Amino acid sequence: MNSEKTLQRIISTLANKNDEIQNFIDTLNHTLKGVQANSSNILSELDEEFDSLYSILDEVKEGMINSIKQEQTRKSQELQSQISQCNNALENSEELLEFATRSLDIKEPEEFSKYVCVYHRVTMASAFRLSLKPKVSDNMTHLMVDFSQERQMLQTLKFLPVPKAPEIDPVECLVADNSVTVAWRMPEEDNKIDHFILEHRKTNFDGLPRVKDEQCWEIIDNIKGTEYTLSGLKFDSKYMNFRVRACNKAVAGEYSDPVTLETKALNFNLDNSSSHLNLKVEDTCVEWDPTGGKGQESKIKGKENKGSVHVTSLKKHTRSGTPSPKRTSVGSRPPAVRGSRDRFTGESYTVLGDTAIESGQHYWEVKAQKDCKSYSVGVAYKTLGKFDQLGKTNTSWCIHVNNWLQNTFAAKHNNKVKALDVTVPEKIGVFCDFDGGQLSFYDANSKQLLYSFKTKFTQPLLPGFMVWCGGLSLSTGMQVPSAVRTLQKSENGMTGSASSLNNVVTQ
Repeated sequence: MNSEKTLQRIISTLANKNDEIQNFIDTLNHTLKGVQANSSNILSELDEEFDSLYSILDEVKEGMINSIKQEQTRKSQELQSQISQCNNALENSEELLEFATRSLDIKEPEEFSKYVCVYHRVTMASAFRLSLKPKVSDNMTHLMVDFSQERQMLQTLKFLPVPKAPEIDPVECLVADNSVTVAWRMPEEDNKIDHFILEHRKTNFDGLPRVKDEQCWEIIDNIKGTEYTLSGLKFDSKYMNFRVRACNKAVAGEYSDPVTLETKALNFNLDNSSSHLNLKVEDTCVEWDPTGGKGQESKIKGKENKGSVHVTSLKKHTRSGTPSPKRTSVGSRPPAVRGSRDRFTGESYTVLGDTAIESGQHYWEVKAQKDCKSYSVGVAYKTLGKFDQLGKTNTSWCIHVNNWLQNTFAAKHNNKVKALDVTVPEKIGVFCDFDGGQLSFYDANSKQLLYSFKTKFTQPLLPGFMVWCGGLSLSTGMQVPSAVRTLQKSENGMTGSASSLNNVVTQ
């Protein structure tokens, strides 16, 4: 027998190891595809960067060529202008010289006096006003370039410095009150880090993140510190994976090793298959529907009339005066076990949760519509009968709110009632400690204790709800709030037990 157990344990261990190896192979294949895809992307980006660099160099070259040509044109125009001025001066001077020379050949004073103006014309010759210094030189060295430094810089081009992968410290991470605080550190100081990117996703697998059949990573960017808190989460998976990467101004670094944190909480929907026909049920919402199930009940009525079934004690409580469908048993199991149970009927406007509580501590919250006339919130054994109302049997515990005719707020169990001298809260928190035998109700906002039952639960429990003329909405996937855990430590002195209801008036 021991050998058989040992072999089963070894087989189970080997099967788990094979599952880990297969997941690792999937991870490697996924990484290989990532390497190929990312390499192609990087090569494309490299081409784009160099093309951009070439484009900039071409633009700079074109600008410099234009500058040189403009300088060439300017100097050429200046020199051409001086040459033209000099040629004009020479031509003018030659005419004056010829005229002056002829005047010198005149021997008669009277005749020579007629050429007195020659003196003034020669004195005012443009050749005397002409500058014989070039306005520009042929030197073009001021437009020469030296790219030796730039060339050295280009020759030293390297890939961008990538930040190292951060390290998530599971000890510093905190999961509480439907919030997760993730803390990490860098393996060495890096003052060029600009921000961090945190990624997370939900999973039902412990250990390394799975590649197949997993949700996509959700991204939180631009985190300046080395910790981040995600709050207001619904814990509808057993675990959450986290990874983080550091970024400088240019590039993001490698991801940290992923960390898996446990996020267990009670998740349940309402069981539409066994709810009262006057209740419209959808996932975590239930609403009173006075017209619900008329077609089904007319069929049931016809069948039961044929069988001459008549329940007079319930006639005044049902819409059609007809009992609900008969129970059907499965094998040797009792007919009231969930999964084979009949719908609630009569005045038991009840719906149960679809997930049983068999151990541990759990918490959920319930909010009623503002105009809801009557509702109950609590727990019940699976064996709660189809005509039974919450709190009126020894298999159910609840608090009841009545806003019809008179306003009452009370705790109920085994058909006993304990009036509660507190204001009905907007939202009710339910704490169930199965192993500790405790069921407590709180103001979900202030965490004020409303009432506690102390008992010993002997069967699996189901969350239970009754609603009439109104509706309820549930919040599940919640951890037990820290404030509730703290209150539980000091609650014993103020706890009302189920037995304390034995001495109060029966409803």
